[in-house]
Amino acid sequence: MTSHIRALIGASLPMLVLAAPALAEDDQRTLDSADILVTAQKQQDAMENAPSTSAKVTAAEVQTTINAINVEDSVKYLPSLVVRKRNIGDTQAPLATRTSGLGASARSLIYADGALLSALIGNNNTLASPRWGLVSPQEIARIDVLYGPFSAAYPGNSIGAVVNITTRLPDRLEATVTAATGIQRYDQYDTHQTLPAYQIGATLGDRIGPLALFASYDRVESNSQPVLFVTTTAPNAASVTGGFDALNRVGQPIRIIGASGIEHKRQDRAKLKAALDLSSALRLTYVGGLFVNDSKARAQSYQASVTTGLPVYSGSNFASGTYRYDERHWSHALSLAGTGKRFDWQVIGTLYDFAEDIQRTPTSALPGALNGGAGTITRLDGTGWRTADAKAAYRLDAAGAHIIGVGAHYDRFELASNRYATSDWLRGGQGALLLQSLGKTRTAALWAQDAWTLLPRVTLTVGGRYEWWRAYDGVNFSATPAIAANQPELTANRFSPKASLAWDPSTQLTLRASFGKAYRFPTVAELYQVVTNPVPAVPNPTLRPEQALSEELTVEHHDTHGTARLSLFNESIRDALISQTGPLNGTTIFANFVQNVDRTRARGVELAVARTDVIARVDLTGSVTYTDSETWRNTAFPAAVGKQLPTVPRWKATLVGTWRPVDAVALTAAARYSSRLYGTLDNSDFIGNTYQGFYKYFVVDLRAVFRVGRHYHLGLGVDNVNNDRYFLFHPFPQRSVHADLSWSL
Repeated sequence: MTSHIRALIGASLPMLVLAAPALAEDDQRTLDSADILVTAQKQQDAMENAPSTSAKVTAAEVQTTINAINVEDSVKYLPSLVVRKRNIGDTQAPLATRTSGLGASARSLIYADGALLSALIGNNNTLASPRWGLVSPQEIARIDVLYGPFSAAYPGNSIGAVVNITTRLPDRLEATVTAATGIQRYDQYDTHQTLPAYQIGATLGDRIGPLALFASYDRVESNSQPVLFVTTTAPNAASVTGGFDALNRVGQPIRIIGASGIEHKRQDRAKLKAALDLSSALRLTYVGGLFVNDSKARAQSYQASVTTGLPVYSGSNFASGTYRYDERHWSHALSLAGTGKRFDWQVIGTLYDFAEDIQRTPTSALPGALNGGAGTITRLDGTGWRTADAKAAYRLDAAGAHIIGVGAHYDRFELASNRYATSDWLRGGQGALLLQSLGKTRTAALWAQDAWTLLPRVTLTVGGRYEWWRAYDGVNFSATPAIAANQPELTANRFSPKASLAWDPSTQLTLRASFGKAYRFPTVAELYQVVTNPVPAVPNPTLRPEQALSEELTVEHHDTHGTARLSLFNESIRDALISQTGPLNGTTIFANFVQNVDRTRARGVELAVARTDVIARVDLTGSVTYTDSETWRNTAFPAAVGKQLPTVPRWKATLVGTWRPVDAVALTAAARYSSRLYGTLDNSDFIGNTYQGFYKYFVVDLRAVFRVGRHYHLGLGVDNVNNDRYFLFHPFPQRSVHADLSWSL
């Protein structure tokens, strides 16, 4: 054990026995549908028997402590989690966990009412980012997070974490209306902008006899800081002025000559949830969602002509950061659930469909291209996934001291990516096919888990999951360079055992040791997606599943005032699926490609505390995570051995404090910290605070909430009040002011 871990444990142990006065709960924090939610949560817990470390956030906590315009904002203070959200309405916001970084989106699972939002068509921070846009903050009831692959109910993508979002289900008439705004002042290089964003949302729900209905809608319109900067290695011509000298992430001189990917978004999301009680023990539920996104991105040149003073765009590719992007995505989930004295069960089917997904980009130079001209059209229509699950739990005794859970699972993921030439990138039709990536993966699984209280205070949970995986129908085509391939079919069958032993030495203390093996199968994009611009990416149709061995030892103190938890974790992955940049075989051409890295390891310690009334009317939550991660063996890239894993920092921390001077007022200060990250396996990107670099950050947020009468809540806040200017490959938001007003029936 490293000295860092020993030091953190030594500092943490006193916090595990924190005592605090009792909390006087505000009745307004309790949801009208609390009984329904609690019953559903107990049923879900019984069926899945998840012996995992967990964290949660409720709707009331989100409203009180977080300046939340998008749903992913709701988890940003939870232990060890990082969401790479670059701007309001970002559709590329992957989740990083204790041991997996920002480019490992397939190592976490995100669900909303049982519907999968994780885009397991890939394992990256672009196409494969979670589809957070199907949920609005106003509809959240609670969010639960399970850490580690210790439940047989979930596939190997749970290596990092499982995030379960539960939306509201009313038991009487309810309605809300919310209006919010955020204004960012961005100032970097020669970009000086005031960037407003707006949100309007509403929910309506009621119960009519056996039928409960809930509907929500919101619109977000936002303006972003640049997502990209345009760089060159050439000095200015004599006829051009402007630009900034800098270093790239490997220390080479570059010149920043402009910004691009400056987005304006209009997003709409609509949701319908209907639950019909067919009897006192049988419920049929449907949840449908629609997400519509209309984005336009522009570029800004920092260079100008000496003679005319007009912007100069020649000499570099500003066009790639200028685009039009239209999305219309649907999500559906239909479930039937039954409950009894000893037996609970559920059958659920889900569908996520990229009904329309079109990006238009010019290929000719700016500024002429702003009026049209040659370009490309990239379509992902037809991409999506479908899942089916059947699960049940049987309590062998009336006290629930012995529960057996069983289940079956099926999923299919499909990638349909086609790029076409067009004579007019703004309005033109599709021309010749330039690039194509097609493919499917399919997984079937059976699982079982047994939670048995062997002694009054000792519970043993054992389980296993057997999976049958197949990848097929892989097709790659490229006009330039010439590629035409029908890729081979792959199959794999794997068994993943799980075990956990929990001991409650007292009513306030729990000790748990957990073990889990998990197989994360290659995604369809890792196997079959080819990219030619701006950096070539080569698919690998022969990838093997990555195998994770995870262990955790946890001690948790819990009472009516909250919890204090210390967890030691260790994860070893063989055949880790990681994207690297290097020369293609037999050439000097550099490209991104996914390979099976022989072995990686990540181990560390996590302290998480959630306490109410630490002093009178002051609540405190916080976490500190230390992770020692490295590549142990990499035959294909020996320079990576012993280096820190990509985008996995050694230190992460959060701290949230809320003071309620009177019942109607809540004042919150929150902070997030991450130590230095690296984007490459060999840690050669030693310059962090530059475009495409990964740097440390320390961000402080403030929020004040005022309850006005029974119906109104006013929120005022500032994110990044200390104005930390940091990069996680992309530049991140600077200081932003927020305001929101909510009315509830």
